[in-house]
Amino acid sequence: MSITGLHLSGSAHIGAARLFGPVTLDAPAGAWTCLLGPSGVGKSSILRLLAGLGEGVVFDGRLGADDGQPLTGRVALMAQGDLLLPWLDLVGNVTLGARLRGAPADKMRAAELLRRVGLAAHTSKRPDALSGGQRQRVALARTLMEDRPVVLLDEPFSALDARARAQMQDLAAALLAGRTVLHVTHDTLEAARLGEQVLLMTEQGMRSIAPPAAPAPRPHDACETLVFQGHLQRLLMMPA
Repeated sequence: MSITGLHLSGSAHIGAARLFGPVTLDAPAGAWTCLLGPSGVGKSSILRLLAGLGEGVVFDGRLGADDGQPLTGRVALMAQGDLLLPWLDLVGNVTLGARLRGAPADKMRAAELLRRVGLAAHTSKRPDALSGGQRQRVALARTLMEDRPVVLLDEPFSALDARARAQMQDLAAALLAGRTVLHVTHDTLEAARLGEQVLLMTEQGMRSIAPPAAPAPRPHDACETLVFQGHLQRLLMMPA
């Protein structure tokens, strides 16, 4: 699996409505980049463009992988909702991507990934038998099943309670280590815990905010984590 960084520079709009820009974003290869900012500045639009899902969006600029190769087939997207199909069991949901592509479903690998996310005893269940945190674990296993070097996260833990959110942050950090991760979040503590690079996006553009030196995921109650969270919160609260 060839790991690459991401680059995007430019602006985007739909008709007369500007989505974002001009901005410049660089996500280093093999690192976890958190993209933080107020609602409506275009963070999710950037993810959709990088994922190749920007239908109807006019993008003026340059985007792609640092190695110059196409991103097609090298990107996995984990959305805010788990998007599980209620009529499939967990193995069926984890192997959904292969089925949609008409490829053989590797059920043994799916079962192993479900074991790694702590759901080995639930593989034959359907999503409605799971808690919200368990459903997000299935969504993470499905993302891992795609085995892409670039992973885009669009607020995937925002609907969870504080305990489940922290557990999912730790689990995702462990299982996605070594991949290029671009993570859109509104949660300043999440960015303070997970970000090896933290980018703040506002209507004025993009800026990089240096995170603590401690390796991620950082303890949620560590002094440096909380100080950095406060710093990010103050930046977010500044007038536009």
